[in-house]
Amino acid sequence: MTEPWSPTNATYAIREIGQHPALSLAYKVHATQRLLDRGITTSDVLYLLRNGYVYDDPSSATQHGYFRYKIQGKTPNSEGRDVAAVVVPNYNTKTVKVVTVMWVDEQSTCAGTI
Repeated sequence: MTEPWSPTNATYAIREIGQHPALSLAYKVHATQRLLDRGITTSDVLYLLRNGYVYDDPSSATQHGYFRYKIQGKTPNSEGRDVAAVVVPNYNTKTVKVVTVMWVDEQSTCAGTI
């Protein structure tokens, strides 16, 4: 699949990667810290990859040819709140790098953009 993907195609592609038995997840140090700070679990991230939605267009990742997507949705552990993760997927290798995680209703307090 040629990137960048539309939000609809990104939703389907990331879900397919998330459900693949060979899925490999990598967390940036920033993402690991945000998981702890915000009380979001790695199982929330995995659930998002398998069931979440991409609503926005992607932005370029730091590595040429890769793109960052924000996938979001409610998870079993989120008590009705939407969780979002900014991810850099690789469809060919079935890998996902998690850049950061956040509560969607707290985005206005977060610095930076995807």
